[in-house]
Amino acid sequence: MQSAAEVLGKFSAQRETPPSMAAAHFINNHGVFVRPNFAQIPKVGARKAPTLCLCSSSSSSVGEKSEVFSVTSSSKCDVDYLGESTKGDLNVKMEHLEAFGIDGQVTLEGPIEEVAKMEAEEAEDLLRKLGIPVCVCPSASPFSSRHSPRGIFCTRTLNLRSISAIGYDMDYTLMHYNVMAWEGRAYDYCMENLRNMGFPVDGLAFDPDLVIRGLVIDKERGNLVKADRFGYVKRAMHGTRMLSTRAVSEIYGRELVDLRKETRWEFLNTLFSVSEAVAYMQMVDRLDDGSVAAKVGPLDYKGLYKAVVKALFRAHVEGQLKSEIMSKPELFVEPDPELPLALLDQKEAGKKLLLITNSDFLYTDKMMKHSFNRFLPNDMGWRDLFDIVIVSARKPEFFQTSHPMYEVVTGEGLMRPCFKASTGGVYSGGSAQMVENSLNIHGDEILYVGDHIYTDVSQSKVHLRWRTALICRELEEEYNALIQSRDHRETLIDFINQKEVVGDLFNQLRLASQRRAKGRPAQTLSTTNMDYEELTESMQKLLIVMQRLDEKIAPMLEADGELFNRRWGFLSRAGLWDKSHLMRQIEKYADIYTSRVSNFLHYTPFMYFRSQEQTLAHDSCSHYNWQHDETEASS
Repeated sequence: MQSAAEVLGKFSAQRETPPSMAAAHFINNHGVFVRPNFAQIPKVGARKAPTLCLCSSSSSSVGEKSEVFSVTSSSKCDVDYLGESTKGDLNVKMEHLEAFGIDGQVTLEGPIEEVAKMEAEEAEDLLRKLGIPVCVCPSASPFSSRHSPRGIFCTRTLNLRSISAIGYDMDYTLMHYNVMAWEGRAYDYCMENLRNMGFPVDGLAFDPDLVIRGLVIDKERGNLVKADRFGYVKRAMHGTRMLSTRAVSEIYGRELVDLRKETRWEFLNTLFSVSEAVAYMQMVDRLDDGSVAAKVGPLDYKGLYKAVVKALFRAHVEGQLKSEIMSKPELFVEPDPELPLALLDQKEAGKKLLLITNSDFLYTDKMMKHSFNRFLPNDMGWRDLFDIVIVSARKPEFFQTSHPMYEVVTGEGLMRPCFKASTGGVYSGGSAQMVENSLNIHGDEILYVGDHIYTDVSQSKVHLRWRTALICRELEEEYNALIQSRDHRETLIDFINQKEVVGDLFNQLRLASQRRAKGRPAQTLSTTNMDYEELTESMQKLLIVMQRLDEKIAPMLEADGELFNRRWGFLSRAGLWDKSHLMRQIEKYADIYTSRVSNFLHYTPFMYFRSQEQTLAHDSCSHYNWQHDETEASS
């Protein structure tokens, strides 16, 4: 692994935020986070430094207690060279440098590339002696947190220092359910309701591998499809039977998936959609084979979809499912001990933390106590983390319009009307604008984190211009599947490149043959005078080679991504080269995305996320020309 200083030596223009001392928490033998006693940490380094208060980094406390740093306030902030707000940036007061035993003029003299490299070496050495993981280099080991399945990936540059409030969804965001357990029980209740409605469900079982997030239900045809970023269908399934490439072309060759046509298309936005899609596709099979009794009434695929949604909705509304989960949460929730520490760091960095969930108060309180309280230090409860809690939020309407707001005043969930939220309160309903007005924080000062691409991410950005983060747990599995598929994909690409080369050669010979057949000269005099049998033989050989390459390519292309899902391939890709429709939605609406909230722990609350360079079709041409020029210059 390269050190930070080595990277700075190569990429001196790239600035990275060093890990925060606020991250120096530890876990005791009981799995509870505790803070270290800094007085017991041995002194390191040659420099003599004064004692600084490290307990807070809010704009008021840092300046008042240490008077060494100042924090850029909202009223004095500007924008940096990437257009991001400088609010929350920490600034050194030059007159206090001597307190560290540093002569600012001498230390900062010289080329900034050399100064940056030297200071990075010292800081990196200090962090290592303190036992704080160091990973600030872009070429770090693939096993480091920032280049791993648990990385945070940036589509639009985001300065966390400028964020004043962070809002969180609960289900599948702060709390990850075991999909087989939670969605399996939802499926069971759905099927029981369908049975009571007269549908044949005997012999059916929950199969979570049948679908993945990001697929689209075609309610007119009873199909489930995977589309690329443009809306072209690449794979499709009718009922539980995958359709051939030819059938997909015949059915969808002249139409695009358009999610604005809600009467036809239903996008699987979240893991909550898994049970619904599995039940629907299985019932399509029953409808096709004539098993659905006449007493249910005449049904088409749209009507069948409505029946499945109604049955699943009843499973959620009638309360049996949630009552079962609340009685034994340990069977349904996957614990994450790192999560409370990530939120504690954010809170202590001066962020207002919000919980905004569609779940009701009793369910929220029970599940949050189970998931958080045992991992919090000093007898803290989950509510101590959040400045405002909103239950029964009715997203996406919460972001779109106003609804009455009620304050939850008892542990049993009794409520009274109110018009403004106060710090520490729990509320039901209301709207995002009420939250903004209560906190006096608006627009891009708020980051909202959720798992639903439409309800959480799209609508908060479209209507309020909040910054957004998407949680997608499947990223961890996909990342590992991509690593394991690397050799397969490289071999496949080699075959495709060979086919392209052979194809280009064949096309030139074919063009020559065509021109000669029309009595016109071929591309060159030699080609015009070439023996006809020699030309034909060359073309025949090339055709046979391409056919044999196709026999290799076709099954390998079909198998690409099967390590993630044997039917649908990778979550983020549609075919070998292109992005999936889901990935297009993520790039459009989510500023950052990651597999779980606790991944923030590895980045500090002060991280400056920078989006990566986006490649274009003609970038390969410019790269080739650059390499060609370099080769000529060296020869």
